[in-house]
Amino acid sequence: MIKNLKGIHHVTAMTSSAEKNYAFFTEVLGMRLVKKTVNQDDIHTYHLFFADDKGSAGTEMTFFDFPNLPKGRHGTDSISRVAFRVPGDAALEYWLDRFDQLEIPHSEIKTLFGKKYLTFQDFDDQQLQLISDENNEGVAPGTPWKNGPVPEKYAIYGLGPVFLTVGSLSNMEAILISIFGFKKVAEENGLHLYEVGEGGNGAQVIVEERTDIPVALQGYGGVHHVAFRVEDHDELQKWIDRMNTIEIPNSGYVNRFYFESLYVPVSAGILFEFATDGPGFASDEPYETLGEKLALPPFLEPKRAEIEKMVRPIDTKRS
Repeated sequence: MIKNLKGIHHVTAMTSSAEKNYAFFTEVLGMRLVKKTVNQDDIHTYHLFFADDKGSAGTEMTFFDFPNLPKGRHGTDSISRVAFRVPGDAALEYWLDRFDQLEIPHSEIKTLFGKKYLTFQDFDDQQLQLISDENNEGVAPGTPWKNGPVPEKYAIYGLGPVFLTVGSLSNMEAILISIFGFKKVAEENGLHLYEVGEGGNGAQVIVEERTDIPVALQGYGGVHHVAFRVEDHDELQKWIDRMNTIEIPNSGYVNRFYFESLYVPVSAGILFEFATDGPGFASDEPYETLGEKLALPPFLEPKRAEIEKMVRPIDTKRS
């Protein structure tokens, strides 16, 4: 028997500047850089992983720094917004004041599906959100970054929900429910809430149908893919077998070293990944200095000298 997906594993987006991205996510958002590596499919490109204190699955937002990438266009057929979990409603008040002081564009605190939230944008116009765990049940959060600039009682400690904007709600709903095992739990103001596994903020997808806006164009400021958690290699293989049995196009097995993956395009602009919880980011670096050096998986290590010449140095030493 195949098990339900466990929730959101990570979201990968695109940035115009790895340096600005590092500063924003560590100094403004207080998320820990747990891995500085390169895109394994394009070694000219940085791949930065920001997460909780330990780099836990379900807390990671990652970024590609593609050279000469154009600015993306927000629109339909896209992963349109990413939310981060904070401990409670009081945390949102803290962030409202913090964003004001740091001149970060943001909304006021609002409520959706019984939970308070606050939207904001980064320097690339990446569409982001903070959501309160005050009334949340389900997938457990991670651990706030212990040495970060944000007090732990207010700090980001998890990922989700993720928002999809689509041209056909019925098509996406069929995919989420029939193929990936989600269930629909609520609808409010034209937004449709689905969850999987234990549910809660860390295992939810919110879908909006829009036929009045153009199709999104990928580029910096946009999201590349969302990954969902599976327990281990055996469970991932069951999902691969399932995709092949029902003849869903997929990547087949991919070993990313820090986790194992399967990629499934669900539309022209929306890519899902399934990723194992382990081995994790401490497999090749000690906890104390995660993200401080350029880390390469074993199959790229022989090319280290070549890669270090291609990617510009970024100082991420914090210990």
